[in-house]
Amino acid sequence: MKILMVLTSHDQLGNTGKKTGFWLEEFAAPYYTFKDAGAELTLASPKGGQPPLDPKSDDPDAQTEATDRFHKDTDAQQVLAHTKRLADIKAGDFDAVFYPGGHGPLWDLAEDSDSIALIEAFIAAQKPVAAVCHAPGIFRHTKGEDGKPLVEGKKVTGFTNSEEAAVGLTDVVPFLVEDMLQQNGGNYSKADDWQSYVQTDGLLITGQNPASSEATASALMAKLK
Repeated sequence: MKILMVLTSHDQLGNTGKKTGFWLEEFAAPYYTFKDAGAELTLASPKGGQPPLDPKSDDPDAQTEATDRFHKDTDAQQVLAHTKRLADIKAGDFDAVFYPGGHGPLWDLAEDSDSIALIEAFIAAQKPVAAVCHAPGIFRHTKGEDGKPLVEGKKVTGFTNSEEAAVGLTDVVPFLVEDMLQQNGGNYSKADDWQSYVQTDGLLITGQNPASSEATASALMAKLK
């Protein structure tokens, strides 16, 4: 079982002068869910190499069992430091793909032609695509084989407008995940803010927020079985 994990290479939080990137829990929890299940993992990002970590996701109050495990795991840190370039990745080499969130993907992965083509190739090959929190932003421009938005008519979730408002970034992000999924015809639903919530519809698996990262990864594993 070969799983691809795609991370952001974008580290600028709009015009705020602050840093962003991927959210540690949303990488660490799925990474260990897959690893412990015996999956062979490959990590990729648009630029390759070390993806930028959102510094807020390293704050003490954002730590979980999975992030604590990662901080002690030099092997995992090395794997993360040497992601492959997304342009060199082929969907045919993997059984599934997982996108961790953080705000970074809204700027690069949502617009990245390699990422868009990769997602469409996975779906065309009947392979599952999973994304958590802000990462469902990757479906902004993806199309199904019928040429319609990939999420049209599909049950989906992702970071809510109220969660974005709570972190004070509504006017900073290039688009709101909840609004975009609805505008693309997605059958969007959500739980209360910061609660774990996952939607699976065919090959699409989406999670609402950082608390959903392990459950989203587990849903992908269930789909692969």
